[in-house]
Amino acid sequence: MEGDSVTLNTDLTEIPEDDEILWKYGAEKSLIAQIRRAAGVFSTSDVPDGRFRDRLKLDRQTGSLTITNTRTEHTGEYQLEIRRAKLSSQTYHVSVYARLPVPVITRDCSSSSSSSQQNCSLLCSVVNVGHVTLSWYKGHSLLSSISVSDLSISLSLPLEVEYQEKNSYSCVINNPITNQTTHLDISKLCQPCSEVHIHSCDTVEAVMRLVVTALMGVASAAAAVLLLNDVRSARG
Repeated sequence: MEGDSVTLNTDLTEIPEDDEILWKYGAEKSLIAQIRRAAGVFSTSDVPDGRFRDRLKLDRQTGSLTITNTRTEHTGEYQLEIRRAKLSSQTYHVSVYARLPVPVITRDCSSSSSSSQQNCSLLCSVVNVGHVTLSWYKGHSLLSSISVSDLSISLSLPLEVEYQEKNSYSCVINNPITNQTTHLDISKLCQPCSEVHIHSCDTVEAVMRLVVTALMGVASAAAAVLLLNDVRSARG
């Protein structure tokens, strides 16, 4: 998980005096750490893009390598070489996953479903994710899912439920090591879009009535003023 530390062990309890230990990274086998006890060398080095800066620590006794404050870009192959009378090597495959966001469930009133009068259309969404699966569950049963292997992708997964339904629904995002879940509250989120539309129309109509009433009031007041002026003129 991003932010955690990972230690790659040599399985040695102590480094023999004449052994040389090399740690390499990636397909290019870039040297990122080395130990030569006889020469007093205990060093780490970065790769050209700087991803390991201030993140590598060597155990001087065992030669194990620790990567601190990991990020997804630290995913890859790490190779350990122990050079002595006979060369031995070991490869480690490291996968670092980003911390998962909490899925967001929203109402989709723009849905053109023919059953929109009976059903509530929903969207479960997450942003800036990679190597994850987004799923809808009804109770413990999987309804639908979508997976992505790219990085920094936005995902949305639709679902339709009945307005008065009492079943339990949840939206889950997961990768191989963790997950995040949001439970659906149908009674809170699902109200017929037509009712919302009617309510909006009623509000507009009420405002228009107030405007017309106000205009009529102004017109009546103006007529009264004109009538009073006519009366005064007649008296004069």
